[in-house]
Amino acid sequence: MDHRHPAGASLIQDATSDFSGRIDRTIVSPAFADAAYGQYLAAAGKRTFVDKTPRYWMVLDFLDSLYPEAPHILLLRNPYAVAASLKSTWGIPLVPESWRPASLSDLSNLVLSLPPDIASSLADLVLGLPALAAHRSRRQTQVVRYELLVAGPDEEIRRVIAGLGYDPTGITSATMEQPEYLRSSRFGDRKIHERKAVDDRSVYTWQTELRIQEMQAITDAIGSPSF
Repeated sequence: MDHRHPAGASLIQDATSDFSGRIDRTIVSPAFADAAYGQYLAAAGKRTFVDKTPRYWMVLDFLDSLYPEAPHILLLRNPYAVAASLKSTWGIPLVPESWRPASLSDLSNLVLSLPPDIASSLADLVLGLPALAAHRSRRQTQVVRYELLVAGPDEEIRRVIAGLGYDPTGITSATMEQPEYLRSSRFGDRKIHERKAVDDRSVYTWQTELRIQEMQAITDAIGSPSF
C-alpha cells in the first residue's frame, strides 16, 4: 500500500505487526501456505508445488521450522557464472567503473553505495551462495549441480523426481514448456523466453563476460569457486 493512501499505510503496518506479534507464526504460516498452495495446485491439476527463489537463503531456518520434512532442491552453480548472469541479464555492476583497484575488496562500501535492488542481488551471491552451500548437509536436501543439469538434463531431472518420491520412468525428455503468465511476469530470467531447448552456452559465458577485475572481486568476496 502506498504511504500516501488515506487509510494510513504505516498505521496499518504497526497494527498488523502488533497483532502478528501475539500469535505463533509457526502455526499460522503453514496453515496459510497449505491453503494457498492447495488452491494453486487444484487450479493447475497438479500434486506438487515447487517454490523457487534465491532469496530463500535468508529464511532457511524459518522454513525448516514450518516444514521440517519438506524436501529442498539445492541448485549449485559456479559463482563466476552467477555473477556473469547478474551482469548480463539485469545489468548489475560487479565493479563500478569509478572504483580504484585498491577498493575492490571493500564490500561494505560497495553495498552501501548501490541502489537497494542491486545491493540485494549482490547479497544473493556474496552471502546467499555460501549460506545455501552450507545447507547441503540437511537430510532432506538434494544437491543438483547446474553444470551437470545442463550436460544431462534428462538424467538429472529423473534423479530429482525420484528423490521427491515419484516414479521417474514416465519422464522421456526435459522440456522447456513455460506457463503463459511467466511471459508477463517481472520475475525470473528474461533470457529463458529465448530458449527452446537446454544448451550449455550459459556454462561458459562467464569466461568472456567477466573482466579480470570482476572475477577478482568475486574471489575476494566468497573465495575460490569450489561449491
